[in-house]
Amino acid sequence: MPRRILLTLASTLLTITLVPTVALAFKLDLQNLDIGALAKGVSTILSAHNMKPEDEARIGRDLAAHLLGAAPLVDDPELQDYTNRLGRWLALQTERPDLPWTFGVTDDPDVNAFAMPGGYVLVTRGLFEILRNESELAGVLAHEIGHVVAKHHLKALQDQGYMTIIGSVIKATADDDNREMVEFALNATQDLYVKGLDKKDEYQADRMGVVIASRGGYDPFGLPSVLQTLDAINARDSRLALLFKTHPLPEDRLTHLEQAMGDRFDGLPGALGEERFARIQVRLRGGAR
Repeated sequence: MPRRILLTLASTLLTITLVPTVALAFKLDLQNLDIGALAKGVSTILSAHNMKPEDEARIGRDLAAHLLGAAPLVDDPELQDYTNRLGRWLALQTERPDLPWTFGVTDDPDVNAFAMPGGYVLVTRGLFEILRNESELAGVLAHEIGHVVAKHHLKALQDQGYMTIIGSVIKATADDDNREMVEFALNATQDLYVKGLDKKDEYQADRMGVVIASRGGYDPFGLPSVLQTLDAINARDSRLALLFKTHPLPEDRLTHLEQAMGDRFDGLPGALGEERFARIQVRLRGGAR
């Protein structure tokens, strides 16, 4: 498809309304955490190497809802719709477009982003606020989309033995609805998000993110630009503590990306989306709504 048509499609998709909104989807999940469904999903992982997309999505949805218990979504439907539309457009550029992709911005001052199995992606307010244009946001979302497409978190959980532990706990307690034990299982899963993925997974998600954003009609240097911003922030800034703990240093990620990209993306046209992004960012920072 010609690049100018991709850019037009991207612009069009970002001006339409999607129903239900991401905020509604996440809030419903948070209020109705389905323990039985989570147990079924984990059991599926234990019994099949290639799980069904709906089971993967079930686990991701419940994990996202659990994480939102600590940092809820920013209460701004327009901001959430904007992020959701952009994320879904980018997800369409991948080999897994049919997942129930859902994106949101959490009310968290830390600088970070999270991907959950099945197509659930969260970006913190702190990260959103330091971005300068839509292509940078596209790069961030595309990186997280890359994790989901490659099933990095599921593979890490399996490799580290988490799924066996969690599956045993949930299967043993699901019938009795023992919420304390289920919470233990969910907390054990969240431990992966505290420790972080293997560096090779992060480097791969960076490479995938550049390609996905470019396919969506955005400047392929959006993600490298974000990494340069992170590299310029004082490493002792408390907002970056978890990000730096769970990811390679921005300087290392930039080095790997430079080697992977070479000059193949030089001169490639791509949207920045500065005006549209600036209007949304004003809302996030408490401006006129």
